[in-house]
Amino acid sequence: MVRKDRVSCVDWTIFSRRMVLDGKRIYLRLLHHVVPYWRVFLVAILSMVVLAITEPAIPALLKPTFDSSFVDKDLDTVALMAVLVVALFLIRGVSSYLSAITLAWVASKVVMDLRTRMFEKLISLPSTALDQHTSGSLISKVTYNAAQVTEACTQVVTILVRDSIAVVGLLAWMLYLDWRLTLIAVAVAPVIIAIVRYFSRRLRKVSVSLQENMGGVTHVLQESIEGQKVVRSFGGQEYEKSRFEDSANRVRQLEVKFASAASANAPVAQFVTAIGLSIMLYLAAVQVKEGTLTIGTFVSFFAAMGLVFSPLKRLTGVNGRLQKGIAAAQSIFALMDEASERDTGTREIARARGKIEFDDVEFRYREKRQPALKNVSLVIEPGESIALVGASGSGKTTLVNLILRFYQPDRGRILLDDTPIEELTLESLRSQIALVSQDIVLFNGTVADNIAYGPLSGRTRDAIMHAARSASAMSFIEELPRGLDTEVGENGVRLSGGQRQRLAIARAFLKDAPVLILDEATSSLDSGIEKEVQAALAELRRDRTTIIIAHRLSTIEDADRIAVMNEGRIVETGTHKALLEKNSLYAGLYRFQFAPQSRRQPTANAS
Repeated sequence: MVRKDRVSCVDWTIFSRRMVLDGKRIYLRLLHHVVPYWRVFLVAILSMVVLAITEPAIPALLKPTFDSSFVDKDLDTVALMAVLVVALFLIRGVSSYLSAITLAWVASKVVMDLRTRMFEKLISLPSTALDQHTSGSLISKVTYNAAQVTEACTQVVTILVRDSIAVVGLLAWMLYLDWRLTLIAVAVAPVIIAIVRYFSRRLRKVSVSLQENMGGVTHVLQESIEGQKVVRSFGGQEYEKSRFEDSANRVRQLEVKFASAASANAPVAQFVTAIGLSIMLYLAAVQVKEGTLTIGTFVSFFAAMGLVFSPLKRLTGVNGRLQKGIAAAQSIFALMDEASERDTGTREIARARGKIEFDDVEFRYREKRQPALKNVSLVIEPGESIALVGASGSGKTTLVNLILRFYQPDRGRILLDDTPIEELTLESLRSQIALVSQDIVLFNGTVADNIAYGPLSGRTRDAIMHAARSASAMSFIEELPRGLDTEVGENGVRLSGGQRQRLAIARAFLKDAPVLILDEATSSLDSGIEKEVQAALAELRRDRTTIIIAHRLSTIEDADRIAVMNEGRIVETGTHKALLEKNSLYAGLYRFQFAPQSRRQPTANAS
């Protein structure tokens, strides 16, 4: 039993040491981001040093003042000391202001840099990595966690530098005045250090949990805002309220735990300090009575002792802020250290012919047991339009995601113009493909900004209008308050579903890529507008390799070929007519989709 306890004790000691080492490493890495601003940071440090040095000067001036006034009756010395006190506090005021404003500037720059680095990492992460995180937790890292680093960069540095020097200076002055009394104060230090180390482990653990749960609050909040129509239409207000309250309550409980540990840290350390101060006060009073300690020395010593108490209090309380900052930095660096999307390609092509080949491709999502694609082999010739059909979950969208290298196949190859796509740079590959998805994404900008997005922003006004007209979008754009300069709102909230989809199609027109992917591109359009857009898409498909994903089989009857997918495999290919004559899976899907119409048709004729 004793042996087991000893082993547990050793394990805990190793864990504690590793935690301390990791904390130092993380904090040093955080301070490394200060290096670009070292000049301003140096001004801040020097100002803090000056401020700290002036701390023991205060009790040092009190000794000659009281000895001259109460013992020697020397008013000239008292007047000189008064002038020096004014000058001293002027220096302290200027130093305090300089240190505060320069350190705040450096901290704001560091936090901005961290947020920028995190954002750059977010937009470069592969889809597999993004699938493992909720958007709320990622947003929380960029907003809440980054804000926690501010204290570690400003208040913690201020306390560690200024108050450490001040404590050393004051203790040195006290040691000069009376070494025996000072040794009592020094004897208290190991006890205080042990208390601080004990609470540091508790604070770090709670702080990590707090930041993780804050991401949960952000996630629930984001889902409720983005899905507010579903929440209202299905009466989910109480359910969402309950979810939010649960998440907010977990954060509240952790905040109370953190406050409890942080608040207990300082009083316990201060209580131990107070015991030492009480002993020193009694011994000093005995020395004054015996005449071995002057009034000036007594006042100066206990003024220094009183001044030590405040910076010592801040030093013992800094641990909570430091641990919170380290926990936040740890979360931030974990995100920044994630591997970015792999760009193994070295080749570039100006404009592809559009031949696409799948060679025995297999792919499995990380959290799934069954592969999403199995032994897929397919060749799409330049300029050919091919439709992918099949039940939901058959692998259609996964197949086109592999073309864009959002995911990497587990086996097999995908080639563009007989070149494996992994040999092409991501920028070159994706510049050859225009994607119109059923999940339309619009940004909070103008109509023109959303059509001419990213590298397309340099296109002329006439080109934007031509693309919008080709997508049958100008008819509604001209009716908007400011036409192409109308703000569309967050994700196009001020537009209808059909209008949003036509803007996405206009974006594809403007890109003018040799490969076109239409993933349910007309799913939000009514029959009248759909005919217009289908005519525009037919023009867009001319001389382009086109992959069409559609559930409404009537929209792909004119495709050059149709590939039918089932459970991740391509089970049959052919033209619409040939597949109907084959009377296989496609024919069954077609009959199932149009059977209700055929049953209603006689009734309509009879009327």
